[in-house]
Amino acid sequence: MSKIENPLLTETVGENFIDYNGHMTDSAYAVIFSKAVDQLMVEIGIDEGFREKTNYSIYTLETHLCYLQEAHEGQIVSVHLQLLDYDTKRLHVFFIMENDRGERLATSEQMLMGMNMSTGRPAPFPDEIKEKIIELHEAHIEMEVPKEAGRKIAIRRK
Repeated sequence: MSKIENPLLTETVGENFIDYNGHMTDSAYAVIFSKAVDQLMVEIGIDEGFREKTNYSIYTLETHLCYLQEAHEGQIVSVHLQLLDYDTKRLHVFFIMENDRGERLATSEQMLMGMNMSTGRPAPFPDEIKEKIIELHEAHIEMEVPKEAGRKIAIRRK
């Protein structure tokens, strides 16, 4: 399997996302990827009701965003998810933002942490959430790791 066919999230680039250069501002990419994290949480069972009942959520620990192409006002963008890895408390996820032609616009690699919101401390995924994470991982295990995954920021020297 090389690509997730169904997007996790679809958004239309609104006027408020456009900057002085005439394309989507860098912060808008981050907003859309943040919404994708929220949707991932819902998909694995951590919705508003679950958070209220269990006082459990997911926090973002680290994000690496790569801008590949411009997005413009009115354009429909979709975000696809690949779960790269997980453990008892963390998810290593990779999001790909595409335009309506399937061209990559941006990627966001993120480390997410399960949190006990009462204590503000990391906590293992509850069993029912862990089961959904395992299913997601099994669905993605045969996928190639995206070339942008694991990149570091550096100036290349000759």
